[in-house]
Amino acid sequence: MKKISHLGIAVKDLAASEALFSKLLGDEHVHHEIVEDQGVSIASFKIGESIIELTAPTRDDSAIAKFIAKRGEGIHHLALEVDDVKSELERLKKEGIGLIDESPKEGAHDMLIAFLHPKSTNGVLIELCQKK
Repeated sequence: MKKISHLGIAVKDLAASEALFSKLLGDEHVHHEIVEDQGVSIASFKIGESIIELTAPTRDDSAIAKFIAKRGEGIHHLALEVDDVKSELERLKKEGIGLIDESPKEGAHDMLIAFLHPKSTNGVLIELCQKK
């Protein structure tokens, strides 16, 4: 593991949440992106080398929409940057860690991503991410 990449926060209203976090963090480093495959729209705030990523659903069947319906808004995942997502998935599977994603997929910030199952990680959804 290289570093904490970002902290994902599930939000219902991206514009309202972005306004709130702009007050908290400043808005000079906001990045906007839609990840169609994941069904999300994001607003990211860079803080040092890490990012706070506000993530809102763009469709009702997205994982974020389901998370919000079940648990409400709040911290969704912790993302850890790795050199090679595929090899980390293989290593962690051998260690007995449950995987949501068996192989990497496209994510925000031009990264490959994969999620570990929170039942294997003390209830924390962990995302592995790799810069392309």
